[in-house]
Amino acid sequence: MVNTLGFHLAAVLSMLPAAILPLWRTARPAWQAGLTVLAAMGPTFWVTWQMSSGWHTGFSATLWVAIATSALLFFMVTMINRHAWRLAPLIMPYLAILGVLATIFAADPGPVLPLEGQAPPAWLVFHILVSVITYGLLTVAAVAALAAFLQERALKRKRPTRLTRLLPPVAESERVSVGLLAVTEGILGLGLVSGLALEYLSHGALLALDHKTLLSFLAFAVIGGLLAAHRWAGIRGRVAARTLLLAYLLLTLAFPGIKFIGLVLA
Repeated sequence: MVNTLGFHLAAVLSMLPAAILPLWRTARPAWQAGLTVLAAMGPTFWVTWQMSSGWHTGFSATLWVAIATSALLFFMVTMINRHAWRLAPLIMPYLAILGVLATIFAADPGPVLPLEGQAPPAWLVFHILVSVITYGLLTVAAVAALAAFLQERALKRKRPTRLTRLLPPVAESERVSVGLLAVTEGILGLGLVSGLALEYLSHGALLALDHKTLLSFLAFAVIGGLLAAHRWAGIRGRVAARTLLLAYLLLTLAFPGIKFIGLVLA
């Protein structure tokens, strides 16, 4: 247990520079790139080692998977959009807080799901990868939407804060958010289809009416409706941000949320 706790703490410590520095000052992109890579590598190494014996389904392990994926995807987004670095004051502290939460609940690793069974292992691995990438992309998109919301509110009140001065302009945050949302919708749809196929191969039924499936379909509908509203009705700003955050909440309940509820009620 001591060694395991040490791994958790090491992963959290690797994220602290990227979580603290952006709140203190706007660093050069090269510095932020290095800190983001460090923040991603700690959780990624820990997840890789932890998952070597199978897919851990506990709340703590699920959080670490979400943290590692979100950090890696955030780094990739910053390589494409030069303004995305300025989202670091929001996303990196958030991921660090999730890391602390994962460490607190490290004592209950949860059951291990072998990557073999009635369904072909490749199908299961593919579905898991699609699911975690979807959640990571939506995490970055939700942070970008939150940044746009905070900037817009500060502009309307004509009272910018230290935080909003660090964030990207509203237009850039919305561009990142909408772009990632479109990609997320496509990958989420692929994940839903692969989930249906996996359910059929494993149990002979096409659809399992469980909380995860229902919440995932609902999130897919909310994201699709938001993209359509943005495209055809020009919805943006607070309404768009709140709708996206609702979709993120639904997917959070479907992914780590259900595991947390099960842990509390156990």
